[in-house]
Amino acid sequence: MAQRRLTDFFARRRPGPRAASLRAKPTWRTPSPAKSALRAQVPTSGGSRKRARPPAEPASDQPTRDEPAPSARRRLRLPASVVSGPGSPAAPGSPAAPGSPAAPGSPEHSPRSKKTKKAALSAGQLPKLAPHKDKVPSKVTFSELKSCLQRARELGARAQELRASAQGNDAGQPSVLEAKEHPAGPCEEKAPAYQRFHALAQPGPPGLVLPYKYQVLAEMFRSMDTIVSMLYNRSETVTFAKVKQGVQDMMRKRFEERNVGQIKTVYPTSYCFRQERNIPTFKDNVKKSDYQLTIEPLLDQEVGDMAPQLTASRLLQRRQVFSQNLVGRVREHHRVFLASLNPPMVVPEDRLTRWHPRFNVDEVPDIEPAELPQPPTIETLATAQEVLARARSLMSPRMEKALNDLALRTAVPSSPVSSPVLPATPPATPPAPLKGVSQDLLERIRAKEVQKQLAQMTRCPEQEQRLQRLERLPELARVLRSIFVSERKPALTMEVACARMVGSYRVAMSPGEMEKHVQLLSELLPDWLSLHRIRTDTYVKLDKAADLAGVTAQLARLARAEEML
Repeated sequence: MAQRRLTDFFARRRPGPRAASLRAKPTWRTPSPAKSALRAQVPTSGGSRKRARPPAEPASDQPTRDEPAPSARRRLRLPASVVSGPGSPAAPGSPAAPGSPAAPGSPEHSPRSKKTKKAALSAGQLPKLAPHKDKVPSKVTFSELKSCLQRARELGARAQELRASAQGNDAGQPSVLEAKEHPAGPCEEKAPAYQRFHALAQPGPPGLVLPYKYQVLAEMFRSMDTIVSMLYNRSETVTFAKVKQGVQDMMRKRFEERNVGQIKTVYPTSYCFRQERNIPTFKDNVKKSDYQLTIEPLLDQEVGDMAPQLTASRLLQRRQVFSQNLVGRVREHHRVFLASLNPPMVVPEDRLTRWHPRFNVDEVPDIEPAELPQPPTIETLATAQEVLARARSLMSPRMEKALNDLALRTAVPSSPVSSPVLPATPPATPPAPLKGVSQDLLERIRAKEVQKQLAQMTRCPEQEQRLQRLERLPELARVLRSIFVSERKPALTMEVACARMVGSYRVAMSPGEMEKHVQLLSELLPDWLSLHRIRTDTYVKLDKAADLAGVTAQLARLARAEEML
């Protein structure tokens, strides 16, 4: 009897080959009441000793052989609202739902139940209901996640439909269904700010500034001319593949055939383009028999039998011609803009030194690329249309005549080309804030504004610098008078006066530039400020008794008069 209990103990503790041979033996026994009472009477002296095993429960609570022991591990107790769902087997208010964890104080969590479970596992009696109980919460969670995902997809599709319908209503486009059937292409991205306001950020005095895209094209032409000159001067065939790689290495920008077409549009007599083959490429992806775009510069024939060379002076001359052609294109758009004003303006081309203040240079349309030579097409029956065209020759003459008659009957007669009739321009109506203002007064103001803009566009750089100095003179006159009052001297040398004025003026300026302002001030007001040359020094003498307000008013009047010239 003792041998059997010992074997039974090892079968519970160490499942293995030995335990497999004992599967037919009973896994547990109900302890006798005498031994249980004897164990309960043994005192526990130390804290490290195990506590006495509680007495056996009634037979109805003990797990039997047909009913396996439940899991002894504690599981995370979830709220009833989370666990219970549409597919949950038990309601939240039910007393005992299947798969719910047992209470910590129940018999299922007793040490006896732990040993019982281990014994059942060693004997090969795996629980059949436990996996089903563990999977119930996971099934409910998966179904909830699936329903939430389906709901999110429906909401996303609905939002896309609403957005497409809103865009269609705003732009007057077809409905949402048509937009789904014919998806629109990607819209043009807005150019960055450094391109849209490139003309405003240029240093130096304003002039005939080119748009950003035109300047990039001019730089591409310069790089392309440099690469072509190197290849052409050593008698090497210039192909687009070689030029493309060189230009991209120089500019760090993409260089495509479209840019070559734009260069041909701006400067048609710069290159001669041809499609040739049997050109050695030394590349695996390009065959020698393939057609390639070749580039040859057009140069004037030199005196003698020597072949012309693309020298540095010719490169500079070609670059200047290309830049002048770009400016000429911008002039055309500027002329159209001036004609669209109210009243329209006409500025001679030889007197134009800057663009109109309202003319947005960076919004000039891009240059349309010219058509480049394409490789000849070799007739091959590669598509169904070509096969049908070839099969047309196999038709009978009667069938071909019938098809031609049908085509003639269904053809719509072309309407005669008539010149478009421009609608008459209605008389300009004054805006709402200007109602009640005399029309003659408005015309005089507009004429004065046109005259001022015309003078501004035809002003040379020297006049622009003089006008800027005139605008600074009223403030410089006050600064100079305060310097003379603080020094208490009737005259000062030019160096001392300019140094004090540079330190007192709000804008940083060199002493040489300040001296030009003092000379202009003495030129305009010789009675108030005079210059005296004595030996090697120049002395400045100022009339302190003169009215400063009258002096500044006179300078402002002279600046306005100079601006209108």
